[in-house]
Amino acid sequence: MHTEQPVYIASPSALEKAVETLSAAPMVGVDLEADSMYHFSEKVCLIQMAAGRSCFIIDPLAIADLSVLAPVFSDSAIVKIFHGADYDIRSLYRDFGFSIQNLFDTELACRFLGYSYSSLEAVLKNHFNVTVDKKYQKKDWSIRPLPEEMIAYAADDVRYLADLYHELKDALIAKQRLGWMLETCEDLCRVRYGENSDLNRPLFMSIKGAGRLDSRSLAVLENLVSFRLKAAEKKDRPPYKILSNTDLLDLARKKPSDKTRLFRSGIVSKKQSQMYGDAIVKAVTDALEIPDEALPSYPKTKKTPSTPAITRRIDALKKWRERKAGELDIDPAMLINNAAIGHIALEAPKNIDDLKAMSILKDWQVNAFGDQWINAIIKTQ
Repeated sequence: MHTEQPVYIASPSALEKAVETLSAAPMVGVDLEADSMYHFSEKVCLIQMAAGRSCFIIDPLAIADLSVLAPVFSDSAIVKIFHGADYDIRSLYRDFGFSIQNLFDTELACRFLGYSYSSLEAVLKNHFNVTVDKKYQKKDWSIRPLPEEMIAYAADDVRYLADLYHELKDALIAKQRLGWMLETCEDLCRVRYGENSDLNRPLFMSIKGAGRLDSRSLAVLENLVSFRLKAAEKKDRPPYKILSNTDLLDLARKKPSDKTRLFRSGIVSKKQSQMYGDAIVKAVTDALEIPDEALPSYPKTKKTPSTPAITRRIDALKKWRERKAGELDIDPAMLINNAAIGHIALEAPKNIDDLKAMSILKDWQVNAFGDQWINAIIKTQ
């Protein structure tokens, strides 16, 4: 469906008028643009919504109260079409308190259909021979006024979603996988920003590779991450633009205890050394003075107990997954992930009711494959 020229919404009255159109639509395509690459605390800078031939580009930076949009997102009679909804759902709830009902995630649909690609750019090219220019994808969406070409780019991310919805829905029905996708979407609607974060855990836990450091290096890394966060917040920049994670790890290993050693390490640039050298050296030297008995250690992850019987069940379920994925021409992880396989192998369910009692599994998984999993487990005994 070819939409009309996008309407830029920057006032409460214009938003109320747009909501009249959106509320009456059977389906609405939605996308967001944010500024996570340019600011310390990311925020939603644009909400694109397409309904029928109408396309609205809503500016949250110009409108203080977007609450009139909430009923559109929560109305179970309106299909909300996103492509890759996880981040958007978290962001809409974090910034505006919006909850989503009746979600159709076209990216998720592509994965349930067994597509080898799922980016919106690739999907639109395949379905409609439409080429979407992604050159504005990494631009700063907080700038105002927004150039016309960026507004047009934002509109392209939603104007084809309704047509894509119809094609993907029909394909899912043909493969008898629509229920699988919709149940997964229902769960996706409940994700929230920062829901798995532990405020008491060490800062170094956010750095991939920290688990391979010794205790003294972990102490240095903890101080460096703390410094980086404070510097990023002060400058209103993403932390990685102060120092990269790789730089932090290298500094934690080499522990330059003065500015001469810091500069000679080659880890930071001359400009970074001038701007942050004193703070980096202080972070390192403070950590070097921590008594051995007070040094941190990397938390050990709790491993699932393993026995020969559990291992046999895991192997059997993984072999089933590979075989079934081949039959259905789908990514094996879409059928069941490793965490769920490990849980089933540990619990060794004897019947479907046992499987249904496992909160880690979705109803569609148990209904479609539960009997096969039980049989696979029985054969290992």
